Amino acid sequence: MDKRKLSETDIISKFILPAVKTAGWDDITQIRQEVKLRDGKVIVRGQLGVRKTVKSADIVLYHKPSMPLAVIEAKANKHEVGKGLQQGLDYARLLDVPFIFASNGDGFIFHDKTKLGTPDAHNLETEIRLEDFPSPQELWAKYCAYKGYTESQLPIINQAYYDDGSGKHPRYYQLQAINKTVEAISSGKDRVLLVMATGTGKTYTAFQIIWRLWKSRAKKRILFLADRNILVDQTRINDFQPFGTSMTKITGRTIDPAYEIHLALYQALTGPEESQKAFKQVDPDFFDLIIIDECHRGSASEDSAWREILTYFKGAAQVGLTATPKETDEVSNSDYFGDPAYTYSLKEGIEDGFLAPYKVVRVDLDVDLQGWRPTKGQVDNNGEVIQDRIYNQKDFDRTMVIDERTQLVAETITNYLKRTDPMAKTIVFCNDIDHAERMRRAIANLNPEQMAKNDKYVMKITGDDELGKGQLDNFINPKRPYPVIATTSELMTTGVDAKTCKLVVLDQNIQSMTKFKQIIGRGTRIDDRYGKLWFTILDFKKATELFADERFDGTPEKIIKVTPTDIEDEDVDLESQDDTTSAETPDNVFGDQTTDDTTDANNDTINDPKGDGTLDGEWDDETNKMVKYRVSGVTVNKVAERVQYYDTDGKLVTESFIDYTRKTMSKQFSSLDDFVKRWNESDRKQAIIDELSEEGIIWSALEEEVGKDMDPFDMICHVVYDQPPLTRKERADNVQKRNYFTKYSGTAHTVLENLLLKYADVGVQEIESMQALKVAPFNEIGSLSEIVKKGFGGKPQYEQALKELEAEIYQMPAPKTA
Repeated sequence: MDKRKLSETDIISKFILPAVKTAGWDDITQIRQEVKLRDGKVIVRGQLGVRKTVKSADIVLYHKPSMPLAVIEAKANKHEVGKGLQQGLDYARLLDVPFIFASNGDGFIFHDKTKLGTPDAHNLETEIRLEDFPSPQELWAKYCAYKGYTESQLPIINQAYYDDGSGKHPRYYQLQAINKTVEAISSGKDRVLLVMATGTGKTYTAFQIIWRLWKSRAKKRILFLADRNILVDQTRINDFQPFGTSMTKITGRTIDPAYEIHLALYQALTGPEESQKAFKQVDPDFFDLIIIDECHRGSASEDSAWREILTYFKGAAQVGLTATPKETDEVSNSDYFGDPAYTYSLKEGIEDGFLAPYKVVRVDLDVDLQGWRPTKGQVDNNGEVIQDRIYNQKDFDRTMVIDERTQLVAETITNYLKRTDPMAKTIVFCNDIDHAERMRRAIANLNPEQMAKNDKYVMKITGDDELGKGQLDNFINPKRPYPVIATTSELMTTGVDAKTCKLVVLDQNIQSMTKFKQIIGRGTRIDDRYGKLWFTILDFKKATELFADERFDGTPEKIIKVTPTDIEDEDVDLESQDDTTSAETPDNVFGDQTTDDTTDANNDTINDPKGDGTLDGEWDDETNKMVKYRVSGVTVNKVAERVQYYDTDGKLVTESFIDYTRKTMSKQFSSLDDFVKRWNESDRKQAIIDELSEEGIIWSALEEEVGKDMDPFDMICHVVYDQPPLTRKERADNVQKRNYFTKYSGTAHTVLENLLLKYADVGVQEIESMQALKVAPFNEIGSLSEIVKKGFGGKPQYEQALKELEAEIYQMPAPKTA
């Protein structure tokens, strides 16, 4: 057996796996092959999106299913033994493991991170024989020493995560978050912060953390805290369902000690009155572990009523979950929890293909850019004299309503959906409830055909509207087509798991980075089953300028250390106060908190400049009341509409797909000659086409921009290297003009001429397959075997003739002489 001729798969099965199993690794519980760690980033241009193909780790070795230990990366024997090491190091980084092996079947290169910082660091990478592969016991002992585990930690560390047998496992970043949290708590740490982007499975991660700590009996009574009823109910019904009869939701202000897993709203446990502080029914040591969902909201503030619960149970280990850690002059998550134990950002999620990338359509309106001023003594639609000043973008739909502006925004939304997909789930974020209602009406009037099919095509889903709130579950359910468009103000900013939302419209003034990230999170979920791979942000208020802020996808820098004496009348984040359920929310639950905004009885935050709970508008000192002007008859026009895309560095770029292709190709090929050489040397052109597709070059998108008569070779030559745009027909004609077929006769001549015609019609991919000879017009010449054997003398000769034909097709034109 010539080892150098074996494939990578053969090297794994014949040499690497036998060596690993001989060392004592169990084939069923400790060895996993082809471990896919990423899903593949989605590249978006125009209305098309495609996933980049990602490679899998060849072999991952585990101590337990929850504890990966080592990565083995294999290569064919024609490569050097350590060829796969850098690839293995990348996988090891994702899995957070210190042991990496590379092999070509002759032996292993062993990269041992546990040696770093020791006197043996100069032997970081060593070559070992196949028969010297380390045993599970050896690597586990080294790993424990590396991590510094104590004997008391091991029973907790060794507890496996929950596995329902469906094949669902925690993703690599979820496993890192779970393991780092379990490690921290098992070592005695009592505050842990996890920062994970919206849509990355924080609740599932929390469930697995609780499961391991609960099953190992390290923590026996657990409290899961949230500030929105929908978050508690979704958690109980979905991710936490395996807890079964051990779990309860706290209602009626009673904590039942018969249960071990307790889910609760802050509002059900506390209130401004002592009689409302239900958490004091039990001793401070009642709970061993508290998980705080969306901890950037109410509990982030030192003097909030909600923080009182955490302080009361200060002896419990407390884990904070958030996508947007709070770091302001008044509020600090890291001051309470410490620095994040693990962070998984939106950028990482998009790069890995677990989160949807976005394109931004920025729409500038002339009235927003230039402002609007009333004429002297002008009255609004209600007969009120309008205060004389210039009203600008921040005023519109708060203190000043211009009907034509509302109409133009609604028309832009409608036209975008008609151009793309009228049934694409859409959330329109408005400034307040009144704005949301006017926007709903304008969109409804612009879509009579859709409203005739179903009058729930567009609905206002805000806290004051019971009918609208009742449709929220239908909106987020991918199986329910209606409602399609939801207009809202605050109710849907967080906690709404709208997996198939394809359009997020921003017609709201947004200054808070936290709020902006939460709103963007409404679109970042991917749902392959329903074709949701990316989403569009339609921005009318310049909110997407926040993408350029380094805080958008970075770790917030700790600003202050907050102590109780520092705080007097501290403000609470307005987002701590949305969407509570009135039935379970005591009156005046926020009575001890001063805020710049207020929350109406039905959970939508509204602007409150005077601090007295009045609606959006302009305060008139003379009449001592709030005024919101509304005018009609103003000419409003679109000045510009710019499309930007998410780029590889996480920034927005304005580029066509042609620009993207040029940039991508420059990384793959240094020059036109380099590309042509690679193309001509390739036995199958389809291999190069597939390779470029994996890098995100969407051929159908190029066809739309460049033309559909060129094959991939000429599209690249033209788009990237400025060559003349030759069509397939022109290339075929050039071959005919050179009398290439005169060297053949009979069946071979006929077959090759027809292959050339087929190339001109459909492209090179179709003629490379032997299956092409089974259909017309070739099946009229003879069967596949007859054509190959009688016409060409055998398969090798046929393949050689096809290769020569392709060389003729792709012959580059001679450079023009002056």
